[in-house]
Amino acid sequence: MEELVIEFHLSDRSGASPYQQLVQQVRHALRLGLLKEGDRLPTVKEVARQVAVNPNTVLKAYRELEYEGLVAARPGVGTFVTRTLADASLAAHGPLQQELRRWLTKARLAGLDDESIEALFTSTFRNAAGEDVA
Repeated sequence: MEELVIEFHLSDRSGASPYQQLVQQVRHALRLGLLKEGDRLPTVKEVARQVAVNPNTVLKAYRELEYEGLVAARPGVGTFVTRTLADASLAAHGPLQQELRRWLTKARLAGLDDESIEALFTSTFRNAAGEDVA
């Protein structure tokens, strides 16, 4: 059995529908260089079983990714990545990830749970982007 290049996770608190979460996770993996051209995505059945959703939900996500030109379905073979979203900034990810891990450690030591950390990050991210936070 070949190794999975991406493992999907769904969150009830994300605010996005399951199919949108799947699309977003593939885009993130492409942007971070975790998925590369030629990689095969898990089958619709594998993903549906893994995250407990209707196969049509996975199919809808894969069709959107195909429409965006990021993947291509090969009947009887699978769905394959056709282009990446990673760019020259990928080299900066390592140091930034280390810094973010240190920040996460500090947040946990300060007593924040995962939901509080996520709320703080999202709020700060939106404020920095100039968006209003409800």
